[in-house]
Amino acid sequence: MATTATKVHIPAFVRLGNVLTKSLLRVGVRLNGFGRPMYLLTVRGRKTGQPRTTPIVVIEQDGRRYLVSPYGIVDWVRNLRVAGQAILTRGRRSETVQATELPSDEAALLLKGTLAGSLPAFLTDPLGVTAESSLEEFKRATLSHPVFLLRSAA
Repeated sequence: MATTATKVHIPAFVRLGNVLTKSLLRVGVRLNGFGRPMYLLTVRGRKTGQPRTTPIVVIEQDGRRYLVSPYGIVDWVRNLRVAGQAILTRGRRSETVQATELPSDEAALLLKGTLAGSLPAFLTDPLGVTAESSLEEFKRATLSHPVFLLRSAA
């Protein structure tokens, strides 16, 4: 899988929004991010072994669930690569999932399909591609913006 690390700047309003979103999700508020369900993703830290939690948007497509990292290879990505599994929490429901990083060919197709929808620029701009970009450009983007397939571990 891709290991290229490109430093991507995460806007301050996104960091602040994550704090607020995480708080709301922790008390059971069901939120949607851009028409997609939001979850808390809890992954064991690769260095500390302690659980680390971040709000994420799950992309549901063709009966499958995916995670995309618009801001590159951030801590939750590094932790998920090592752990291979996580806990998704939405409302009062938690589920352990296996996460498999997709090869760039598959990830590129998913990203291209996702961008065909209406996502805000602060999520799509860091990817460096648009809905009109070539599949080759999407493959390059997945090197620094990994995509994970989620499957129930039950």
